[in-house]
Amino acid sequence: MKYLFYMLVVVLFFSCKKKDEKSLNASDLEVKIDSIVKPYIDKTEVAGMAIGVFKNHKPLFQKAYGLADLELDVKLPVNASFEIGSVTKQFTAAAILQLAEQGKLTLEDDLGKYLKFDTHQRKVTIRQLLSHTSGIKGYTELPSFETLSIQKHSRDTLLRIVEKEQFDFEPGEALIYNNTAFFMLGLIIEKVSGLSYEEYVKKNLFDKAGMTNSYYCSENKIIKNRAHGYDKAEKGLVRAAYLDHTWPFAAGSLCSTVEDLEKWNNALHHGKILSEKSYKEFLTPVSLNDGTITRYAKGITVTDWKEKRLIEHGGGINGFLSQNSYFPDEDVSIIILINTTSVRPRKIADKVADLIFKSPQASTPAHFTGDLGKFTGSYKGPGRGQEMDVKIGKNDSTLLLTMGKEKPQTLNYIMGNSWTDGSTNYLFKQQEGRITGLRMDEVYGYLVLKRQ
Repeated sequence: MKYLFYMLVVVLFFSCKKKDEKSLNASDLEVKIDSIVKPYIDKTEVAGMAIGVFKNHKPLFQKAYGLADLELDVKLPVNASFEIGSVTKQFTAAAILQLAEQGKLTLEDDLGKYLKFDTHQRKVTIRQLLSHTSGIKGYTELPSFETLSIQKHSRDTLLRIVEKEQFDFEPGEALIYNNTAFFMLGLIIEKVSGLSYEEYVKKNLFDKAGMTNSYYCSENKIIKNRAHGYDKAEKGLVRAAYLDHTWPFAAGSLCSTVEDLEKWNNALHHGKILSEKSYKEFLTPVSLNDGTITRYAKGITVTDWKEKRLIEHGGGINGFLSQNSYFPDEDVSIIILINTTSVRPRKIADKVADLIFKSPQASTPAHFTGDLGKFTGSYKGPGRGQEMDVKIGKNDSTLLLTMGKEKPQTLNYIMGNSWTDGSTNYLFKQQEGRITGLRMDEVYGYLVLKRQ
């Protein structure tokens, strides 16, 4: 009897200890994430921020900071609804792949099969629309967009406006982030499915994932727990600039919550949305015409983060920023939603990932021992909304990169003719012993510049 009593005490002791350790870890995580987020709130850099960290689809951490409405002093609820901007693109891509599964379209279909749009005798495929490699001008990069964005236009009018613009590059030659392409994909979804984009997404994506608090947004729709959006101005925060939601459409018009985006990750990455074949296609990075493999797939990026696989995409729209990071091998989601356009949510997500994975200190960069002078010079080529003009200089030990009037930034050597600034990778192209060009792999873009 004494032995049984002793064993019971031991079991209870270790059970309590294990529970306390788990609570302590959760508490410690909260303290550390608080230390990352609260300075932004205290300094009024952002109005509010919602963060969720999930492992195996169970919350490790979930919290809301700041305010949903600055004028009424309303606290941000943990289930607040935010505009998610370009995180919308992965929903649009999944819808296209579902329709391909059903045999209603193929990724190699010509744009002209579905939409009236003059490509000036160029073939533009659905695959290229999905991967920002079409070369079609992005409407958000038009000089007149700020004025156009507050006006109500028909979707056809938007196509006619863009149709008049020159292509940024020949289809498949580069990758420049492009909202026009995903606008077009939304129109294709509607034409092929017979449903509005809003209806299709709800029926075939939201409902399948159990996303009960996600919606197609508009500037006038009433949405429960919807946060107000703000922009950062010189003297503080101001209400976000007006945007007519005819424009973002399938490129950026969805609203969601932290919890619903985790449900989306669960459904998307565990076979509830796409077949195994379609899911593989969804995550396959696009190759350019010359065989270069980028880090952008179909409405989402696939890359490495400190030796871990990372599937991610961010979003930004008037008054809101978002980040959806998913680590497939660890089955971990980190979701950041902000109702102010002032800080980079990806940067915050990376800091949280460092806490979760206890990331080791960065290793010492490799040292380049050759002639740095062979890389120096000016490189130009098409960029997002403007021509890129990149100047490469050097100091005694490494290369320095300058864009326009920005301050020079140090590049770290990787190997061969490859360098990095930590996020963008730079590959210098060499022919017959001479550097002739520069490739900029920005994850969300792959630019091809010529040496001047």
